[in-house]
Amino acid sequence: MVDRVSWVPEGVNVDLPSSARIYDYLLGGGHNFAADRETAEELIRVLPVRDMARLNRAYLRRAVLELVDLGVRQFLDLGSGIPTVGNVHEVAQEADPTCHVVYVDFEPVAITHAELLLADNPNATAILADLRSPETVLAAPETRRMLDFDKPVGLLAVGVLQFIPDEDDPWAVLRRYRDALSSGSYLALSHFTPDRMPEAMAAGAGVFKNTAEPITPRTAEQVLRMMDGFDVIEPGLVMTPEWRPESPDEVGDDPGRANLYAVVGRKR
Repeated sequence: MVDRVSWVPEGVNVDLPSSARIYDYLLGGGHNFAADRETAEELIRVLPVRDMARLNRAYLRRAVLELVDLGVRQFLDLGSGIPTVGNVHEVAQEADPTCHVVYVDFEPVAITHAELLLADNPNATAILADLRSPETVLAAPETRRMLDFDKPVGLLAVGVLQFIPDEDDPWAVLRRYRDALSSGSYLALSHFTPDRMPEAMAAGAGVFKNTAEPITPRTAEQVLRMMDGFDVIEPGLVMTPEWRPESPDEVGDDPGRANLYAVVGRKR
């Protein structure tokens, strides 16, 4: 593990579990604390969260590669979490080194680690901000320097919107980002759902109540509403392993175990 001093900012409460650090643990990362690991193990007892995390990460990779194939060369990754193997800039820049990436998260550990990782990468940056404030994110000097909003942008909201409660209106938040994008931009998202395992997801939501970011799993209809102003591309709204898998093995016998919907749309 990296020396704690180098990646843990002052004031971070290491005793309060964080979704970014829980996800890091589930993916096999080392930037997490005992409270995060204990909460992750509680989740493992009620939900197949290791599979959920792995399948979500694999979807992110396929979505980014698809957007690069569609001509997108700049990405705004909302709620990006702690960079681990297969993060957006690695995937996009391996396909085309000219791709630009802006990571956004309000978890200080995530951004501190991202800044260390990106120190020698002129085409990627990270900003500490709350995605619920689109105006702040879009006006940040790093965002304006890295992204040209007169050209298509790949807006990514992968595995993050369940952390925005209904009272904060994630649908309206996304509309404000959408309005800043040029025609031909894309939105790729994934989202926790209770549709396949309602009792298990309710139990998982109960565990998340004791973390810094409780979750609000949503139905297919609620997730599709997030694509307002975007034309959904094939295969539509599906479970994460069902979104353009590269082989049948990626889908498996029970894609519903993913418990996250995935969808990509193009701005009109």
